[in-house]
Amino acid sequence: MKHKAYIGTGVALITPFRNGEVDFEALERIIDHTIEGGVEYLVMLGSTGETATLNKEEARDILDVAIKHINKRVPIVAGNFAGNNTLEVAKYIEEFDFTGIDAILSSSPAYVKPSQEGIYRHYMALEEASPVPIIIYNVPGRTGSNLTWNTTVRLAEASDKFIGIKEATGDLIQTTRIIKNKPEDFFVTSGDDEVTVPMMSVGGHGGISVIGNALPTQFSNLVRAGLKGDFATAKQINEDIYDLHKWLYIEGNPVGIKTAMEILGFCTNEVRLPLHPISRENYKSLEKVLRGILD
Repeated sequence: MKHKAYIGTGVALITPFRNGEVDFEALERIIDHTIEGGVEYLVMLGSTGETATLNKEEARDILDVAIKHINKRVPIVAGNFAGNNTLEVAKYIEEFDFTGIDAILSSSPAYVKPSQEGIYRHYMALEEASPVPIIIYNVPGRTGSNLTWNTTVRLAEASDKFIGIKEATGDLIQTTRIIKNKPEDFFVTSGDDEVTVPMMSVGGHGGISVIGNALPTQFSNLVRAGLKGDFATAKQINEDIYDLHKWLYIEGNPVGIKTAMEILGFCTNEVRLPLHPISRENYKSLEKVLRGILD
């Protein structure tokens, strides 16, 4: 496969805050933690990074700090290239400085619930505007519409600039159909940590992970085992960390993973409204499960 850099584990990095501001020192610590944990690439400014609550200046600063600190140790995927106004997103891409950025991750338009033809034409407009490869992001739970397997394959066949898809439906039937019909060099990666192992069993290429912020070594080892066909090992690691998933999402993402990162000492669990920090009861439950995994 041509795009080997994205075969394996990507981490959808959180944006740490302290007293309402981006905590850049904590961001650098988390970057080092994930890279040293063995992940293949990092995704900055995705939904886990609370990009919807950042202004453009903050988003640019986060990228600049990340590019400098990562220093080409791993590829950087930028995730702040989505919206429900195609012309505006395309213009934003055209005017953006992509120095140091290897690819973009772009979710399909949210809220407006376009037809499949509308989604296809939206992505083709971004393809024309973008100087870097595009990873399609299908996340109906956030956008309100599904990118069908037919449309995914159509996009993959329409341009080599579409290099892969983060498939976050949890639908293994849809995923299998993409994998069966896609071009050879188009990768399919999981956008849902809980189904990464079964997705790899039908030919998936890894995952863009949330839990990988906290447990990069464990999740990377899980993915590597699955990619090698060692599903006994992948299954065991999956079971070892599986109980944490419930608590990471019980009050929304990234509320849970930020709590885990606070417990591990990397940053505060501060989020921006309309998100709200996890309840004390759930904090204690999450901490108990996390410490049980690490003991």
